[in-house]
Amino acid sequence: MAEEIKEVVCVTGANGFIGSWLVRTLLDKGYSIRAAIFPGTDASHLLSLPGATNVRVVVFEADILDASAVSRAVEGCSGVFHVASPCTLEEPKNPELDLVLPAVQGTLNVLEASRKFKVRRVVVTSSISAIVPNPGWPNHRPFDETSWTDLEYCKSRQKWYPVSKTLAEKAARDYADNHGMDVVAIHPATCLGPLLQPSLNASCAVLQQLLQGSNESQEYHWLGAVDVRDVAKAQVLLFETPSASGRYLCTNGIYQFRDFADTVSKLFPDFPVHRFPGETQPGLMACKDAAKRLIDLGLVFTPVEDAVRDTVESLKAKGFLGQAK
Repeated sequence: MAEEIKEVVCVTGANGFIGSWLVRTLLDKGYSIRAAIFPGTDASHLLSLPGATNVRVVVFEADILDASAVSRAVEGCSGVFHVASPCTLEEPKNPELDLVLPAVQGTLNVLEASRKFKVRRVVVTSSISAIVPNPGWPNHRPFDETSWTDLEYCKSRQKWYPVSKTLAEKAARDYADNHGMDVVAIHPATCLGPLLQPSLNASCAVLQQLLQGSNESQEYHWLGAVDVRDVAKAQVLLFETPSASGRYLCTNGIYQFRDFADTVSKLFPDFPVHRFPGETQPGLMACKDAAKRLIDLGLVFTPVEDAVRDTVESLKAKGFLGQAK
């Protein structure tokens, strides 16, 4: 009996932290993947994932600003997971060129290709940074998917990553509405978990720096944490659930960065974790089930403590974190 032909999907940013786990999760579910990566970056770890073959995972070098390259990666796919978006710990020298343009135009290029080849559904990986900061949000009310980041507030404070993610998601919504496309957005909080890729990603670097004694509170783009494996499961869940629509927060609750630092300090008392005396985001309303829309679809979140432990083990194994002194 011939092997069943698997569904083919495209993943942009496939060799990044989230993208790599998404590829692995899709492989586990029986999909074949067209892995779109930025030209010249390393994707060798994708080909060594369980179940990966030259047939199951095909790598395409495609800058998302190159519409033709994006089209080649998307052609023949029934679904697209758009993960690629610039993210850096350093302030960009030219935020419009380095962050905003790739995020917005890259998303539009992916959607244009998806429409051209009649893709069934596009899952856009947005960010909790497209939901906050929103200073006008009532203090007594937990943040949810109806909140949108205040762009003028961010621009006035040079917070360009939230600007890029918000504008990209709004562009995606407008495009989908104008062309009758099925687009669903997921909004992960700070992602933790084992690193499949060889390089250190920005979200795990937050934990690395905290363990090394950093006393900078993560304002606004920090509202909780989530295991990257849960994010990948959620992305596939949203693709496979016909009734899924709109925006989905993906976080293990909403809470102060101070509370996260306290958790890390208790788990790893030998590291010089800074303890914050007061609220790191005054007035923030904590919420355990902020991701209720995903929970209602059946997603079960990994405890934050487990995600932290697995991240630390991975950071040590890859040489990004030394032993406590």
